[in-house]
Amino acid sequence: MTANTTSLTKLAPSGVPRPGGAGTLGDHTVSRIGYGAMQLERLHGDRAAAIAVLRRAWELGVDHVDTAQFYGDGFVNGLIRDAFGPEDGVVVVSKVGADPDPGADIPLRPAQRPEQLRASVEDNLASLGLDRIPVVNLRRLDAGPGLRASGDQVVDLDDQLATLITLREEGKIGAIGLSGITLDGLRRALPARIACVQNAYSLVSRGDEGMLQLCAAERIAWVPFFPLGGAFPAMPKVTDDPVAAAAAQSLGCTPAQVGLTWLLHHAPNIMLIPGTAHIRHLEANIAAAMIAPHDTVMAALDAIPSTSADIPLG
Repeated sequence: MTANTTSLTKLAPSGVPRPGGAGTLGDHTVSRIGYGAMQLERLHGDRAAAIAVLRRAWELGVDHVDTAQFYGDGFVNGLIRDAFGPEDGVVVVSKVGADPDPGADIPLRPAQRPEQLRASVEDNLASLGLDRIPVVNLRRLDAGPGLRASGDQVVDLDDQLATLITLREEGKIGAIGLSGITLDGLRRALPARIACVQNAYSLVSRGDEGMLQLCAAERIAWVPFFPLGGAFPAMPKVTDDPVAAAAAQSLGCTPAQVGLTWLLHHAPNIMLIPGTAHIRHLEANIAAAMIAPHDTVMAALDAIPSTSADIPLG
């Protein structure tokens, strides 16, 4: 890599430094702190405010946005379509494996069969206004928290990967990721050229450490969802941990920022997609990239016991 290329990778298409530095996602160089768009569902009644959050993320150097057709039944994808143009250089990552189920107690239902995966990719393409989705994650239902498959929704991973590989060959998706996957499942999937893995993982819940290490060895991006824990009542929260609170006081930041900066410093292949519907919270998340925890703080954080909680929702 030339010095000029190295310099360019530090800057996002907006011309400002990429928060967290540059990371690799499939064939793309993007900011290590991205943006998870799920919470924009909360702004269904204020489309302008939702688009303002997306545009502010771009202004701050974020060029990696995570979404799904089942976020608001296409509403969030439509926001992304309207917020960004090709000139903005934003890499959109979507996911398949579930469909919207509006009005149900859980507004999602599994959609794991190969024909459903293909239909979901087509739906994502239409709502995003794209000819090709840079990365598509297969949301398996093997590992929680979240939905569980039953009946005809229990589908062999190889059959699902075959469909996604075909879609990649057709040019409808650029790269394949996995979400909610087990370590054995990831090992089986490696020949398909996996770009990223999204599993629940945080400072206080590190049960997938072995999978993270495998991803690092295979140059696969590790993109944890629930990076601060606490998405369900039984899950531990980074912000409730006294060691994280003490580290925050020492560093002059918030416990949430401690949780994010620990992830960035824990492994170089970790990329973050914290989500929020508020610009101030977005700015705080991105500011975590500027925190430099010293060795003593990192050692204390590394020593926090890991707690896991598996919450089946369906």
